[in-house]
Amino acid sequence: MKKQDKQSIPKAYLNLPYYLNKYGVGLPDPALHPKTRLPLKPEDLAPLFPMELIRQEVSLEKEIQIPREVRELYKMYRPSPLIRAKRLERALKTPAHIYFKYEGASPVGSHKLNTALPQAYYNKKEGVTGLTTETGAGQWGSALALACKLFKLSCKVFMVRSSYEQKPYRKTIMHLYGADVYASPSQKTAAGRGFLKKYPNTNGSLGMAVSEAIEAAVTQKGVHYALGSVLNHVMLHQTIIGQEAMEQMKNYGAYPDIVIGCCGGGSNLAGIAFPFIANKVRGDKKRLRVIAVEPTACPSLTKGEYRYDTGDTVGFTPLLKMYTMGNDFVPSPIHAGGLRYHGDSPLVCFLYHKNLIEAVAYKQQEVFEAARLFVETEGIIPAPESAHAIKHVIVEALQTKKEGKKKTILFSLSGHGLLDLGAYELFLEKTMK
Repeated sequence: MKKQDKQSIPKAYLNLPYYLNKYGVGLPDPALHPKTRLPLKPEDLAPLFPMELIRQEVSLEKEIQIPREVRELYKMYRPSPLIRAKRLERALKTPAHIYFKYEGASPVGSHKLNTALPQAYYNKKEGVTGLTTETGAGQWGSALALACKLFKLSCKVFMVRSSYEQKPYRKTIMHLYGADVYASPSQKTAAGRGFLKKYPNTNGSLGMAVSEAIEAAVTQKGVHYALGSVLNHVMLHQTIIGQEAMEQMKNYGAYPDIVIGCCGGGSNLAGIAFPFIANKVRGDKKRLRVIAVEPTACPSLTKGEYRYDTGDTVGFTPLLKMYTMGNDFVPSPIHAGGLRYHGDSPLVCFLYHKNLIEAVAYKQQEVFEAARLFVETEGIIPAPESAHAIKHVIVEALQTKKEGKKKTILFSLSGHGLLDLGAYELFLEKTMK
């Protein structure tokens, strides 16, 4: 592969709604005010987000320029590597060519920094002094904690209790970056106290943690809320992954037949897939298949209902049209904490509803089996979330072997699993539930 330099970092984010609107696919139903059930106005979101992010949330521009300050910080770790998994191909004896975009090389070990940096930048520019957020496995919390440190903002993170206990070193990282971290549900908010009273032994959920983070933001002057997935502006920022991958694949003379990503809230899948879907809807690459992979413990796309629901358990957030398990759904405490969300990005859900993407779900044990094969062949320990994508990559690669067809598969390895070794230890000891 030709050498990649810092100039290959995209200068703008790709805005998929522009392509959906221009080429006749349509747009998702608008977000609604939780009380009036009328379409949201910009001022409705002003207590939570800076105006530039609110503008990006509803933008139909073709692209959004990346601020110079953010692009300079991206140079710490971007462009991220695109790697062909030749040893995995040989182990599977498949004619498929398998490529993966490795986001684990970022300072926080995942793709989440791609949106944490611009979110912190826009908030700082508007005069905000601190941010609150939720986190599942801790990848997003770690990313926002670092972004807040770089832009001199305070940071409070409500971490889902099951992951807070499973992944202690995620807390350490956030503390090193200067963030305050609380196991959610907590005693720090009225929402948290209410959850604990109703469910005293709960493992927590992202919906509960979102409620706490929003309450903590709106009850403090100069503080905003930041979200690591689901909303349109987060999907937008992550498109630098797919844009880089598209350019890097040109160096191999390749273009994917299949794009695969794990899917919880949708940011990782959107990041790798949206630029390719933009090509698909304008007619350039109709053969493309995009597949979202989720856990059977929280199968919002494959088992959820397509309807309006709030993004949190209390009902603070706008009503979003999405595939949902219900905002009070509490998933089992699987080790892929970043995929334990009751709903999905409205954009991702709209694509699934329109049959522009597919979705599958797998159990925890078979996901870790796939991760072990990847470790044995490619040497990288994947995050449990990313291992879901690897599981389906193997399924598709074996199918090409069965069919005797050569296909090109691209997937996003959204983060490393070096802080998930406790889960891998349970897997190796055969004590994982």
